[in-house]
Amino acid sequence: MCEFGGGKMKAENPGRTVRREILDDAGMARTIARMAAEILERDGDSVMLVGIHTRGVPLADRLATALHDATGRDVAVGRIDITLYRDDVGPWRPAHQQPVLKKTVLPESIDDRVIYLIDDVLFTGRTIRAALDSLIDYGRPLAVRLAVLIDRGHRELPIAADVVGKSVETTRDEDVQVRLAEVDDENGVWIGSEVEHGG
Repeated sequence: MCEFGGGKMKAENPGRTVRREILDDAGMARTIARMAAEILERDGDSVMLVGIHTRGVPLADRLATALHDATGRDVAVGRIDITLYRDDVGPWRPAHQQPVLKKTVLPESIDDRVIYLIDDVLFTGRTIRAALDSLIDYGRPLAVRLAVLIDRGHRELPIAADVVGKSVETTRDEDVQVRLAEVDDENGVWIGSEVEHGG
């Protein structure tokens, strides 16, 4: 899921949104294969991949497929919901703005395992902080690492990714749009920015 700290484009005096593509379908496939190779080199194939809802889930599945293709062995894959651990959720938000709970599924015990949290975009770090809090409620991993498709900077918490598909420079007002076919019916990554009319 895209991080929930900041990053929305300005709504005042809206102009037109300009998108530039930074990863196409083929580029995304190559990037995911490279990320899987980095995970394999660092920790082998005995890891568990845990995707953060929403787009971290199909991303974890793709990484597991890439690891299987490289080793011939299945990799445990789970998914985690962070809704109740977010720091922007509370009774002050109207009911229609409250996020929807999703399922957490962990196929095996996480005790004494190397766990890779998987997400599409690393931004402020608040999504990952919430994911860590949620994960620890299920056990005591040997280690928790982080793999993200896009690192766009602007951290608000001391969190860094261990495996990064692509680092991009952005402004806080820009919108990083990761689209995966399993969710969005297309593959690619774009950076969207709003420009004034006539710009």
